[in-house]
Amino acid sequence: MKPSLKAGLALFVAALLSLSALAQSKRPMTFDDLMAVKRLGDAQISPDGSRVAYVVSDVDKNLNRSKRSVWVVSTSGGQPQQLITSDKNDFSPRWSADGKSLAFLSTREGAPQIFVAGADGSNPRKITNAPEGVGEFIWSPNGRMFAFTTDVYPDCGSLDCVARRSEMDEKSKVKAVIADHLLFRHWDSFKHGKRSHLFVVSSDGGEPKDLTPGDHDTPPFSLGDPTAFDFAPDSSEIVFARNTDKDEARSTNNDLFVVSISGGEAKRITGNNPGSDTTPRYSPDGKYIAYRSQQRNGYESDRFRLMLYDRKAGTSKELTTGFDRWVGELAWAPDSRNIFIVAEDRGREMIGVASINGGVKPIIANTASNGVTLSADGKTLAFTRSSLTMPAEVFAANASGGNARQLTQTNAALLAQLDLNPAEDFEYAGALRAKIHGFVVKPPQFDKSKKYPMVLLIHGGPQGAWLDNWGYRWNAQMWAARGYVTVMINPHGSTGYGQAFTEQISGDWGGAVYDDLMRGVDHVIAQGYVDPNRLGAAGGSYGGYMANWIMGHTDRFKAIVTHAGIFNTTSMYATEELWFQEWEFKGAPWENPELYAKWSPHLFAKNFKTPTLVVHGELDYRVPVGEGLQLFSTLQRKGVPSKLLYYPDEGHWILKPQNSELWYKTVLGWLDQWLKPNGATASR
Repeated sequence: MKPSLKAGLALFVAALLSLSALAQSKRPMTFDDLMAVKRLGDAQISPDGSRVAYVVSDVDKNLNRSKRSVWVVSTSGGQPQQLITSDKNDFSPRWSADGKSLAFLSTREGAPQIFVAGADGSNPRKITNAPEGVGEFIWSPNGRMFAFTTDVYPDCGSLDCVARRSEMDEKSKVKAVIADHLLFRHWDSFKHGKRSHLFVVSSDGGEPKDLTPGDHDTPPFSLGDPTAFDFAPDSSEIVFARNTDKDEARSTNNDLFVVSISGGEAKRITGNNPGSDTTPRYSPDGKYIAYRSQQRNGYESDRFRLMLYDRKAGTSKELTTGFDRWVGELAWAPDSRNIFIVAEDRGREMIGVASINGGVKPIIANTASNGVTLSADGKTLAFTRSSLTMPAEVFAANASGGNARQLTQTNAALLAQLDLNPAEDFEYAGALRAKIHGFVVKPPQFDKSKKYPMVLLIHGGPQGAWLDNWGYRWNAQMWAARGYVTVMINPHGSTGYGQAFTEQISGDWGGAVYDDLMRGVDHVIAQGYVDPNRLGAAGGSYGGYMANWIMGHTDRFKAIVTHAGIFNTTSMYATEELWFQEWEFKGAPWENPELYAKWSPHLFAKNFKTPTLVVHGELDYRVPVGEGLQLFSTLQRKGVPSKLLYYPDEGHWILKPQNSELWYKTVLGWLDQWLKPNGATASR
């Protein structure tokens, strides 16, 4: 062999050995690693397109809280800089139209209030003093006003009145709640007679003006919208979403209204649609209002269409006919001819452009990219992107979707230490002749010749989906790091696969979905690296329901974790969102008892044998805590090995860092107990 060839071969071998050593030096992720990840979001591009302001959240496990601050990075690259920080939380950055100032929310003086600083973060000054704090806010195009939401007592005529009433309630020794209508509580808190109202205030401060007086919420609190109000381009009026139906607990009929910034009676502009109209955005030329819309009242998982309201004609039309995906976000291009949208698509999120003449063109696909903002000249996009191996980072791209580039590497040093396997897509034949899609995440140092225990993670919703994105409450890497082949399947009912696929689950909670999941487990086992005698299943919300359903219909799993899951479909009627129950089960329990009984896990309790961990929070008003307590009592009564993890200070989600640590420790410990005899993680 020639000397040059020998030298080249030696270098090649050395490179391979170096890569092998690097791979061996990486370690599985721990909970402390998960908490050490800096959480990025809310990327806001400056009007001139030169910079992106964004929020970084740092978790302090010892203090049991997160701290947020505002950072900025150039769209041409360079080192990010911390722009706004304090000893409290600073978040929601919003540029003024001229780019000379940056508004943000801060808790530095108590409840969140609007502050304004220079574009370099200097000289922050307080604008609002809302007693209950500011929820969301936007800056008017002319820079002279802010619109913001805050909670008020609807019979109070001023924020001073709200402050006095709130102080009295806080000091009162009586904490009883009296209600005369439903939705007196929601998700994890009681409303105490308060409503969310929309105000405007001068950007110099002063007395805010309530534009939406009365006993209604503005914006409506159902469906978890992006900001549901917007200024007209000339700053003369505001469009907002509100639900005025008398029976709010059974209605998703949100409508759009317009009102002058000077106040007065609001005009309803979408009254002909019985479903939800929300997320309004004025076109830059002022001719149109784009918005998201659902057609059917009471169905929170109807397809969100992109609609266009012609202000002069007073008519609306759909722009996404033939686009069988939900529109999740929208932002106008400055030409008023195109609208940038974000939509889930087969386990990921795409960015597309919709024309006002109809039709959608994807420009960034096959990634989990969202939170799109656009420079004033329409040339540059900013957004965040993540995957199951990368926490969210800030990206920029041309308006065509080209030249997509990562602007931040906030967590790169930490990730370089961790052995994280990417999500692998797979498909198989499911129920109803459908192709079912899912992801598998394999353990660190995976060896296909070995047999691994497997955990099936089941998503909630039920109209939801597992995405190839980074998360903190059900992060697949945490299971994989423990030595489990982690499987995430998007069965019938999942979003991002077409509306017909999503709708199949309504009235069929335990049918095709169960079949899909069992076939998916079979498919993964057939690949040869899973031990079929060491299978676990875990799910939250609807995923918890399905875990309960599985328990009554198969013994193939050796351990189950059910978090905030429905156990008794009839007692679940204590939820505050009756529209959900009545749509999914085709009426109230007394109107359709057969369907409630058909799909209720509690009626199959005679079959329960699988060791089960039950997790629930006292403040969960979405799936009331009684569901978890009933299940645990039943398991104990039947002598099934079981454990209850109960949180008196958490709701539907476990959010506090130390509570989250206990959650992962208990959940993974339970699975280890039943799936890893003698502590084994894999066997030949």
